[in-house]
Amino acid sequence: MDDRLKLGLDAVPKGVSHADIRLMEWEKEEILIKNGKVENITKVLDSGIGVRCVSHGAWGFAATSDGSKDAIRTAVHCAADVAKASSLTKIKDVEISEKEVATGIHTVEVAKDPLKISADEKINYLLQCDKHLRAVDGVSLSECWIKSWHERKCYVDTDGSDTEQNFVGIHFGVRASAIKGNDLQVRTYPSFYGQGQHRGYELIEELDPLGQCERVGEEAVMLVNAQECPCKTTNLIFTPTVMGIFIHETVGHPTELDRVLGTEANFAGTSHLVPEKLNTFRFGSELVTLVADATIPHGLGSFWYDDEGVPAQRTELVKDGIFVGYLTSRETAKVLNHKSNGTMRAQRWCHIPLIRMTNINLEPKEGTLDDVMTTTDGYLLDGFKSCSIDDRRLNFNLGAEIAWRVKHGKKLQVIKNPVVSGISYEFWRNVDFVGGKESWVLYGLPTCGKGKPSQVMKVGHGSPPIRIRNVKLGV
Repeated sequence: MDDRLKLGLDAVPKGVSHADIRLMEWEKEEILIKNGKVENITKVLDSGIGVRCVSHGAWGFAATSDGSKDAIRTAVHCAADVAKASSLTKIKDVEISEKEVATGIHTVEVAKDPLKISADEKINYLLQCDKHLRAVDGVSLSECWIKSWHERKCYVDTDGSDTEQNFVGIHFGVRASAIKGNDLQVRTYPSFYGQGQHRGYELIEELDPLGQCERVGEEAVMLVNAQECPCKTTNLIFTPTVMGIFIHETVGHPTELDRVLGTEANFAGTSHLVPEKLNTFRFGSELVTLVADATIPHGLGSFWYDDEGVPAQRTELVKDGIFVGYLTSRETAKVLNHKSNGTMRAQRWCHIPLIRMTNINLEPKEGTLDDVMTTTDGYLLDGFKSCSIDDRRLNFNLGAEIAWRVKHGKKLQVIKNPVVSGISYEFWRNVDFVGGKESWVLYGLPTCGKGKPSQVMKVGHGSPPIRIRNVKLGV
């Protein structure tokens, strides 16, 4: 146990029925190249301690960036005092579900620590990528980035838990924009948000963004000269880059149990997936099984323990098309007489933990993108561009970077500004092809927002290509 956390536990006053103390230390480097120049280099060191207490049947929270004995004791007593004050307005006593005592030290293993690769080497590589993007005639704007980080998280509580987790991660991408008149079109690699995982610099070497820059630039230029998206009901193929954000908005957020119970509505609203629908509601076709998996290797939403000391788990949210599960905390799980499935996380030490997505994945079935294209008369959509959805996660519009008219396995024509609209569960019910393991990809999303004050969390989404029948395409 870190001495600072032991100090905190020793300072917990009488009358506190539960306390947990979380130490977070974070080192981050961000490098952005834009139009052949270094646009930004940021290095951040951050550390502090967050304390939660339950006293008089209510929660209290306090935090400090000061690691001294007096500051830690003050934070613990402040959290207890906040809980006592909050109890004056409580509707009912806080109840939290049971959990096992958590202990252990865990570390992400990488081949090449990205923070040990010099900034000069990263900048030179990004400048090469940028040069290849701008070498394509018609590219108006080029952007390339690498973000690297270390994160150490230690947790103790009055139940006896004592854990340490050490994360190493990287996030990168390249983007080309083409402008013609009032039209701006964008193509990115590996996806709109790039790609991020708990990996080392070897991830960049494996995915080779430099080798993709020419194609990315050419497709951006193709788009400004392409035909506008038609308005019709048709069959669509979505690649994993499009599926990630659709899973995020139509599955991830509406299965957060705090939204369902009405204790959180910021940014993403509430949810139509009320408890009465659990285990009975037809959410998708029989091909659709969606899971929250914090145990999968390398995912940005993967860990060993959440910020309540609950072990990482794999939880089914939709099984064979039926809605069967939520993302829960110890407190919200108790409402359903369940145990927490370990999804409470905080962005920083100064934030209180919230229910957050882990890696929300569509489970693979059989087949590849080539397989589904040979039997499809419709459109192939790739690359996320935009998404909007109502405050119950039902009516949506989803935009992709690019579409192709496809028939009998061939790409016939490029289409720009493809937009899909509909009702989320009707979309999932019309899925009639889900690709196999060989076509399944896990993408990292670094900027999922939730809460007020807002917290930005890293999550993951894995999916193979899918096909949906009878979908509204076009505005």
